[in-house]
Amino acid sequence: MLTPRRDFLRKAGAASLLAAGLTLPASAEPFPEPHPEPFSGPWDLTWPDRVTGRFRAVFDSPDVADGDAIFRAMVWCDNYKEAYGTPRSDMSPVLVLRHKGLRLALNDAMWKRFDFGKDSKVLTPDGKEWAVANPVLSSDPSAGEPFASYTLPNFIARGGIVLGCGVAFGEVVSRLKKADAVSDSVARQRALEALVPGVILQPSGVFAVLRAQEAGCKYIIAS
Repeated sequence: MLTPRRDFLRKAGAASLLAAGLTLPASAEPFPEPHPEPFSGPWDLTWPDRVTGRFRAVFDSPDVADGDAIFRAMVWCDNYKEAYGTPRSDMSPVLVLRHKGLRLALNDAMWKRFDFGKDSKVLTPDGKEWAVANPVLSSDPSAGEPFASYTLPNFIARGGIVLGCGVAFGEVVSRLKKADAVSDSVARQRALEALVPGVILQPSGVFAVLRAQEAGCKYIIAS
C-alpha cells in the first residue's frame, strides 16, 4: 500500500506524463524503494553490484539446447559493438542456467559419467555420436571466428555473469549421493568441484532470473 506522500508523487508523475501525451502503467513505481539487504547465508548475492552496464540483459536457459544460450549472450555483446561501437564495459549480460540447462555449468567428467550428451540430445561436432563432453567448455575451431571463442569460460572471463539454479544443483548432488553411496555433505562437495569456475549458485533459477530483471536486465528466453 502506498503512503500518502508516495501516492501524491505517483499521481503528480502520472499527471506530468499525461500532459506530455504519455501514459503510466498501473504497476509503475516512479520512485522504487532500494532492494532489501540479503540475510547472511549460503548464497552469494553480491553479483547484482556488477550489473552496471548501460545495456543489460538476462538470458534464461532452462535446457541444454546445444549451448545456444551462451552463443546468444555473447553474440548480443558483439552485435552492439558492431552496430553501435559499444565497448564491452557498457554491456552487462547475465546468463541463468536452470533445470537441465545447469548441465552446461558442469565439467566434462560429469558429462561423460552421467551420459548428459545422450540424455540432452547433444551430438559431437561431427554429428556422429552423442557428446561425452560439455559442448560450451572448449573452443570448436570448425565453428569459425568469432564463434570459436563463444565458450562459457570466455563469457565469464569477459565479465559475463553466470547463475546456476540451486534446485537443479540439488538434483546433481542427489545423483552423486546415490551413485557414490556417500553422505549429503560429501556429494555436495563433489558436485561443487564439478562446477565450472565462476558459476554462482542461487536459490533457484526463477529467483535468479527475476533478481536480474530487478537489477535492470531485459529478459530473453535463450534455449
